[in-house]
Amino acid sequence: MDVELAIKKRKSIRRFENEEVSDILVEEVIKAAKQAPSSHNLQNWHFVVVKDKKTKEKFMEQNVFVQKEICDAPVIIVCCADKEAYSKHSIREHETNMQLVNLSLASAFLVLRATELELGTCFVAWCNKEKIKKLLGIPRSKVIPFVIVMGHPAENPEPRSRKSLGKILHKEKW
Repeated sequence: MDVELAIKKRKSIRRFENEEVSDILVEEVIKAAKQAPSSHNLQNWHFVVVKDKKTKEKFMEQNVFVQKEICDAPVIIVCCADKEAYSKHSIREHETNMQLVNLSLASAFLVLRATELELGTCFVAWCNKEKIKKLLGIPRSKVIPFVIVMGHPAENPEPRSRKSLGKILHKEKW
């Protein structure tokens, strides 16, 4: 599958088959993420892969996710950015949120590779990030803007509408 097809084929999948995702496939999507560009080549992303049912049960008990079905996903990838990656000497105002930009780029690569591998994914930001940090032992210096759920799709939703190119593309001037 080429990149254009993966972009067109990608959908937010929220229901998954009750089928394990192999560690090989998980590693493939993480390998794709690590190929993403990052400012200063810091590569300041980390991915905590959760497949264990007991950990997901703890998420449920602690009400980590507003949408309870999130814990039904075979894989929950907790996407973390290192907010201390920029030294105090290199921080400039425009860089203060670059850790989130870097992580978002890497996560987009991850999602496109998952699509190519015929896995479904969905970004989930509606969760208690502090509880996730505590349950998974994630250091305070890391920020969790979202998680990505992944698995073999049990649904094939219709593509959602997109704005026309004329509404988002501005040539030379606004």
